[in-house]
Amino acid sequence: MSKASELREMSDDQLEFTLRETQEELFRLRFQATTEKLDSPSNLRKARRQICRIKTIQRERALAAQADTAARTV
Repeated sequence: MSKASELREMSDDQLEFTLRETQEELFRLRFQATTEKLDSPSNLRKARRQICRIKTIQRERALAAQADTAARTV
């Protein structure tokens, strides 16, 4: 699991790839949880938090880009 500072250093493409990987991991963990073969339930929480971190950073970048566009048109 990456820290937010490490995620902020990634490019947009890398973030998107990491997001997809983490979502797939969360799916597998949920599947294991329903079949009662999950070794560490804390991994579910870690995966969800990782997804939230990535989405937050993507949103920050989108808002920053939007602000730049608005500043240029004024």
